[in-house]
Amino acid sequence: MRLLLAALTLAAFAAPSVARDRTPAATPAGVPQSCIPLASIRETRVRDDRTIDFITSGKRAYRNTLPFACPSLGFEERFSYATSLSQLCSTDTITVLYSGAALSPGATCGLGQFQPVTLAHN
Repeated sequence: MRLLLAALTLAAFAAPSVARDRTPAATPAGVPQSCIPLASIRETRVRDDRTIDFITSGKRAYRNTLPFACPSLGFEERFSYATSLSQLCSTDTITVLYSGAALSPGATCGLGQFQPVTLAHN
């Protein structure tokens, strides 16, 4: 029983460091932007429950740090969004998509500003 408790305690402390390892350091490379053009987004990289890197066609990276943690975003690493504009903006929301037989919607969370960054690792 003590061994199981020790293993669970170790896992609880180890989990946060795993999330940090998935989020590479980023150096700001400009002024934060409220919106980025949808047509320029080529890839998204979900780093954890609060961090998404948007990679554009010009290989520019924008880090979006959500104002609040979005439950299961870091685990599922997939989301959807809907906008009537040709841009994705900090006033928009994303919805986590749960995997399974069919993708089903999860938590809906607000975006933050799009900070242009230089990523330490890709």
